Amino acid sequence: MTTVLIWISSSAFLFYGISYFKSAQLQQEFVRYGLQKFGPLTAVLEILGAVGLLVGLVAPPILIFASGGLTLLMLLGFGVRVKIRDGFWLSLPSFLFMLLNGYICYVAWQSYTA
Repeated sequence: MTTVLIWISSSAFLFYGISYFKSAQLQQEFVRYGLQKFGPLTAVLEILGAVGLLVGLVAPPILIFASGGLTLLMLLGFGVRVKIRDGFWLSLPSFLFMLLNGYICYVAWQSYTA
């Protein structure tokens, strides 16, 4: 079950991370947030996190680090959405990915320390 969740999260972050560099619309979102200078960094962190999740399938410490990093990234993303007063539906994906990666991190940590 956790492996499926890792693949779902990794696929989503890989897709959105790469899409940032190809889509003017995604780049404009960061302008709307007032964070245009952080767009490329965010995209690279998403790509690194996605790869880290997959590598973490065979290296648990990397899974903990990658999922924890993506949890933090999505917490910050959710905070930005709340700050700029985006509605419930626009804020929901960042919140759900925060929960998903938090769960992956928790399960990985429990398995690693057991």
